[in-house]
Amino acid sequence: MVSATTKMLGRDLWRLRGQVIAAALVVACGIAVLVGMQGAWHSLAIAQERYYAGHRFADVFANVKRAPSGVADQIRALPGVKGVDARIVRDVTGDVPGFSEPATLRLVSLPATGVPVANALFLVYGNYPNPARESEVVASAAFAGANGLEVGSRITAVMNGRERQLEVVGIGMSPEFVYEVGQGMVFPDNRRFGVLWMGRDAIASAFGMEGAFNDVALRLDAGADARQVIGPLDRMLARYGSLGAYGRQDQLSHRFLTDELAEIGITATYVPAMFFAVSAFLLYALLSRLVTVQRAEIGLLKAFGYASHTVAFQYLRFALVTVGVGIAAGIPAGLYLGQLLVALYRQYFHFPQLQAEFSPRALVLAVLASTVAATIGAGASAWRASSLPPAEAMRPELPAGFRAGVLDRIGLLRAMPIPLRLIVRNLARRPGKATLSMIGIALAVGLMVVGRFGLDGVNQILALQFGRAQHDDVTLIFTDTQPAAAVFDVVQLPGILRAEGFRITSVWLRHGHRSKRVELTGLDANAQLREVVGHTMGRRQVSADGLVVSARLAATLHLQVGDRVEVALLEGRRKVFTLPVAAIVDDLLGLGAFVERLALSRHLGESPAISGVHLRIDTRMAEPLYKRLKHLPAIGSVIVRSAVLASIGNTLDRTFVISSLVLAGFASIIVAGVVYNNIRIALSERGNELASMRVLGFSMGEVATILIGEQALLTAAALPLGIGVGYGLCALLVPVFDRDAFRIPLVLERITIVFAMVPAVCSALVAGLLVLRRLQHLDLVAVLKTRE
Repeated sequence: MVSATTKMLGRDLWRLRGQVIAAALVVACGIAVLVGMQGAWHSLAIAQERYYAGHRFADVFANVKRAPSGVADQIRALPGVKGVDARIVRDVTGDVPGFSEPATLRLVSLPATGVPVANALFLVYGNYPNPARESEVVASAAFAGANGLEVGSRITAVMNGRERQLEVVGIGMSPEFVYEVGQGMVFPDNRRFGVLWMGRDAIASAFGMEGAFNDVALRLDAGADARQVIGPLDRMLARYGSLGAYGRQDQLSHRFLTDELAEIGITATYVPAMFFAVSAFLLYALLSRLVTVQRAEIGLLKAFGYASHTVAFQYLRFALVTVGVGIAAGIPAGLYLGQLLVALYRQYFHFPQLQAEFSPRALVLAVLASTVAATIGAGASAWRASSLPPAEAMRPELPAGFRAGVLDRIGLLRAMPIPLRLIVRNLARRPGKATLSMIGIALAVGLMVVGRFGLDGVNQILALQFGRAQHDDVTLIFTDTQPAAAVFDVVQLPGILRAEGFRITSVWLRHGHRSKRVELTGLDANAQLREVVGHTMGRRQVSADGLVVSARLAATLHLQVGDRVEVALLEGRRKVFTLPVAAIVDDLLGLGAFVERLALSRHLGESPAISGVHLRIDTRMAEPLYKRLKHLPAIGSVIVRSAVLASIGNTLDRTFVISSLVLAGFASIIVAGVVYNNIRIALSERGNELASMRVLGFSMGEVATILIGEQALLTAAALPLGIGVGYGLCALLVPVFDRDAFRIPLVLERITIVFAMVPAVCSALVAGLLVLRRLQHLDLVAVLKTRE
């Protein structure tokens, strides 16, 4: 038999179904974000763990110029080393069918027999290269997919000065290239950069590396400390031109993946928290009004012997049922959102199997968080209902006290039209409720600001890097260091308007007990095509007598202008010297350290040399230039400015635009829920007043203005507050995006402010129109009846 309280609960839920649905939708959005993002995090983490373990991802990496194969046996003898893969890795230019620009191909050797000890290849389809056929390669799945390569496709590569026709015999993946980017890249460009695995003998014969290697990957024993292995390994490889060993945490692909996992985890915490906070407010407002309306019913329940805790639980059940509806809708939506996010991540992170995994932890967390929010929202109302004495509850509530406010005393209200006067006076009488309503709307607006913040930051990076710092059209990176006179040879290529050489070398920078391995870049003092420019600090001139360092690097090493830094070269004679910090620049990409190019060559003990050339070209001659570059033996990589920008633009369209629209949709539900709930409560509370006004001759438009205008004022006031809330949230998120590879600056563009405000205003209008229909059908006689 259904109890009386259960029947009462059912009637209340049905009568207030619109407000219940509004609150439930907000809860559903929070649960969807929590389940979806936690599910995406869980899916990536599981795929990473399985892939790394199943395909023996290396723990330590090192590069050398050339080391005898016998050194690999010495490395295996180091304590803690489980396995060693001594291999050959080279970057070359290639000609991909149907693609005019030169592609950068990273050639990685495969052992003649067996499979690699570390970073085992996963063959998607096809075969491994036949050791007896030097032209066979396995292409990375991302590169093959972007360029339409299949088994049997051919690629032309310039290997050690000679063109080689390479035949694709398989499509594969490696845990070393989950995030497949080339030198100096932040966003992947699979059209122009790809990995090719080929037989060791084929690479060795092409580059004269028989009996030698230039790259080594180590797997360590369980529990071994990579730092205890890196020291002896560096000392062993120093004589062979090692640029310094590094652990898995500094491996490019792994670092991008772990950074992304950290960002997902943080986002999956703060965004659902905002939704649950708003849902708690909605339930508080709804149940506060319900308790006020049902004072007589509460008195009767207590008079008939119902205990106080039973009465309190009645209203707590109302909140739990509302949350239950949100849970029922939010979990399927969250699972679908998780699938969308995983599909999005598949475009950037390449695993043999990346499926949307269901996270039981996320489900439990979502149920607990929403239940806690419901309890908080309903707690005050439930306590008030349970503490009402029966005799007092059965009497009508005393009218609220009135006293003249500041606006009344200064006469400002008298100057206002009557509808506006009523609106302002009602808001002034209940400042707490008005404040909570504004906070709810402001949180939604702030959420939409956060949704586009990343896009604004990346646009700022592009504007700084490609608008103020880089003025070149093409960058050439040589396979080996070349004499500075090579610039004059490059100038002879078709379409070259200006060429500037640069020198890059790996160094350890030390200040006190802190140290960091970075790339030290040597630029010409009068360089025009590549400048050192900060986000807010402007241009910095490179110096022969000091270092210009990025603000991120300065913070890492605790550097200030004038501090002396120890520079340990990892090339040539490995000279160690000190230089003062000449300037600090707040650039947004990498850990930059810059010095004058000729001074860097002097420290290296070499004649003036360059690692590459920045070019400004006549775009009308781009095709002939690209054709020549594909066949030049000394060039290992070609970076085309326009192609990089196009690739980044495509990446942004696929990621930030989608995420922004999803967050905008969820945030619009918050605004609609808050406004609809407030107007419905106002209609319930002030039905007698509004009906009396209609009887006294006020038009429907005037009455609607009084009812909806209150929420319009709150929404208008909440918009700038929401922008401020969003800005504050973005400021909290800036450290999350503070990576070594790039930093997202705290910048909000005008379009972001518009993007945040327009959906909020539209949602408020829709909610107002829904309630306006009820106002038009208001039964004046029924409303004006007095309760006895």
